[in-house]
Amino acid sequence: MKMPNIDKKSRTAIAAVLAVGTVLLALILLVGKTDNAVEQDEGKAAHTEATGHADVEHHGAEGDTKHKDEKEHADQEHHSSKSQTGPHGGKLFVQGKFGVEVLLAEEGGEARHRLWFFDDRKPVAPGTVVVTEELRRPLGEIEKIVFAVDKDSQLSTKPIAEPHIFEARFVARRGDDVLQFAVESEEGKIEIADAQLKIAGVTIAAAAPASISSAFQLSGEIRFNEDRTAHVVPRLAGVVESVSANLGQTVKKGDVMAVIASTDVSEMRSELLSAQRRQALAQVTFEREKKLWQEKISAEQDYLQAQQVLREAEIATRNARQKLLAIGASTDTSGALSRFELRAPFDGAIVEKHIALGEAVKEDANVFKISDLSSVWAEVIVPAKDIGAVRVGEKAVIKATSLAQSATGTVTYVGALLGEQTRTAKATVTLANPNNAWRPGLFVNVILTADKRDVAVAVLSEAIQTIEDKPTVFAQIDGGFIAVPVVPGRSDGKYTEIVSGLNAGTQYAARGSFVLKAEQGKGSEEHAH
Repeated sequence: MKMPNIDKKSRTAIAAVLAVGTVLLALILLVGKTDNAVEQDEGKAAHTEATGHADVEHHGAEGDTKHKDEKEHADQEHHSSKSQTGPHGGKLFVQGKFGVEVLLAEEGGEARHRLWFFDDRKPVAPGTVVVTEELRRPLGEIEKIVFAVDKDSQLSTKPIAEPHIFEARFVARRGDDVLQFAVESEEGKIEIADAQLKIAGVTIAAAAPASISSAFQLSGEIRFNEDRTAHVVPRLAGVVESVSANLGQTVKKGDVMAVIASTDVSEMRSELLSAQRRQALAQVTFEREKKLWQEKISAEQDYLQAQQVLREAEIATRNARQKLLAIGASTDTSGALSRFELRAPFDGAIVEKHIALGEAVKEDANVFKISDLSSVWAEVIVPAKDIGAVRVGEKAVIKATSLAQSATGTVTYVGALLGEQTRTAKATVTLANPNNAWRPGLFVNVILTADKRDVAVAVLSEAIQTIEDKPTVFAQIDGGFIAVPVVPGRSDGKYTEIVSGLNAGTQYAARGSFVLKAEQGKGSEEHAH
């Protein structure tokens, strides 16, 4: 076919149109490929998201990929580990539309768990939900907590005991919805560095079985040993010539404490002197009559009469001497007849003095009180219920209430009668006092022991502190200590039985627990739920 003749100008225009068309076609093809890639990417992303949902979550269609926890849960049960803040200020746990808010609330002085329930963020009746709680303590105790409907919520039927250090595991069921979640609390945990514990002298020990003697404590007071205490009286009226003993002075038996001039002792010595002279004369007469009788110069009657007079003189002399010895006076008649020396009856200390130079004293005046303080008595008041446990010969531990000292004594007396008003009896514990550390008038605690028994759990007695009027032991846990209320049993002063609150093997603050009590006191100022 013969092409028509086209001029050069026309051919140029046609070429330009063809070039523009080619560029436009290339652009159209490129844009189509890009849109297709975007759609494919979106489809892949959507599919990936769908595999993360349960069957009912897969865009309304049943997928091949199952819930990865389906084997572990029944029905549509879900775990929730993250919480939000609920409308009542508690922790809100939500899975799908089902939500539970939990709060540890202080009500009436007691802490309890309170729960509210929601469906799609809207409150639901608490009676439609069944809740169980398992409370796990750091020392291994597990408590089952039951709930009851209370107005618009459910409230635990028993309080959550302090310390509030626990992991609470909840299971809430509403129809086919089952929600499990856990709440942890470390309120009351005492965190203290090991270096600080060492500086404070806190030592750790394990609660363990022990043999403990049953012991009970009674109140008492240190008194003079009445068996070694005497009121010194002159036994003769007179005037004080000198006083050599002072209050508090230690004296030996026979030491002169005072000198009294007494007419009574002068008359006694005069009587002794006269009796001695008569005896001497009677002795001479008897010797002469005896010789004359032996030589048959005088009659035997004269000899016997002289012998009788001598014997009577000897009796009179002995009687006069005994009168002086009975009052503690010297029988020496060579010095001043009126001098009477008042001497210490035994070794001891002068604890009272009522005599002065120049003072006239009566024969029954209490001028000195002397006591041997090498041993003292602890006088104990024993209630009627404890009379049977206090026996003569038993050992007792004496502890001063105001001093850091103790000693062991022996029960030497138990009263047989009870006071009509007090319904108590008196008992006496005798204890040695070599350094005069136990001073009369000192208040003491007397610990008496009874039978000895083996107990399952015991701690050092000094480890027990009183917090809010409750005996408490500080148990060691990971990262610190907790204050554990305990029920103590028998005690021998060193160890105390723990009836409940601690298990054998539990690590606790044995010594220096007062440091932890002080730390806990600081934390209690910020106590809030």
